[in-house]
Amino acid sequence: SLQTKQKHIHKDAQYTNVQQGEDYLNSWNHSDVEVKNLKNSVETNKLPCIEKFYLTILSELGEDAEREGLLRTPLRAAKAMQFLTKGYKETIRDVLNEAIFDENHEEMVIVKDIDFFSLCEHHLVPFFGKAHVAYLSNRKVVGLSKIARIVEIYSRRLQVQEHLTKQIAQAISEALEPAGVAVVMEANHMCMVMRGVQKINACTVTSVMLGKFQDDPKTRSEFIALTGKN
Repeated sequence: SLQTKQKHIHKDAQYTNVQQGEDYLNSWNHSDVEVKNLKNSVETNKLPCIEKFYLTILSELGEDAEREGLLRTPLRAAKAMQFLTKGYKETIRDVLNEAIFDENHEEMVIVKDIDFFSLCEHHLVPFFGKAHVAYLSNRKVVGLSKIARIVEIYSRRLQVQEHLTKQIAQAISEALEPAGVAVVMEANHMCMVMRGVQKINACTVTSVMLGKFQDDPKTRSEFIALTGKN
């Protein structure tokens, strides 16, 4: 029965293990490998609880959660949700990992057309698109792949596009202390396509300009021209 299945999935001891693991992570300095292993262990311990709730949702929607096609769906959905929100377990420090270098460079650096996928925090449905990121180097540069990784960290959380754009810009500004940062994001939101107004061609564009990109129209215009967003 559904109740029997829920009891099998849910074990009170898992909550203790999760809390102990998180307390351990927060209380000491650990090696990167040890932290990664501990985080993976904590996330595995959370799976039964998430799985239980997906099982309940399927049943409340009127589905037969016992039928063959749905037997492992709660577990798959739980694992998928953990992946789609893995940004909560990652930090800028984890990503940069000593990849900031002193360089005699004071010009604009642009990484454009970065694919991203996120979940709308209002309906838990996807929105996705491309991010265009620039910074005006202040004699510090970062490995180019790290820009895409920063976009990934914040997009793999429950988000609204406006806040996501600001978080990316602020993170780069704090990490590199550049003369300016610009972020433009364009996305299609499934909450507008699959439900609600159902406008399949609507695209949402958000931007955040910091430092010289905000204060200097010439710098801002150069960024817009180089990304082709004019």
